[in-house]
Amino acid sequence: MTILYTILAILVVIVAYIVINSMRLKKAVTNLTQEQFIEGYRKAQLIDLREPKEFEAGHILGARNIPMTQFNTRHKEIRPDLPVYLYCQNSGRSARAALTLKKKGYSQIYQLQGGFKTWTGKVKSKN
Repeated sequence: MTILYTILAILVVIVAYIVINSMRLKKAVTNLTQEQFIEGYRKAQLIDLREPKEFEAGHILGARNIPMTQFNTRHKEIRPDLPVYLYCQNSGRSARAALTLKKKGYSQIYQLQGGFKTWTGKVKSKN
């Protein structure tokens, strides 16, 4: 019976963690469909959070590459007074970056729903 209570307690903690993180994320970033993303990204700072090799293989035209592995030291390159449009491969890295920016006082933060893997618009590549 003790094992059952322990497993139940662990499950409750995991569910609470997921719920709290999703609420924090909803406050930090606005998810945009591809159509909504296209409407606004030309007037914003478009940041690709993927690694350089991923970026060179193909990225949204006009994007600047700030890999997530360098984000904590390079986020100052992003102006807080302009909208920030983030994307990565699946949305995981962009969600973490959005939380970081929110903590630093940025307010206009958007991410591409589904990430680059769902993108069907124009792409630039070095290949």
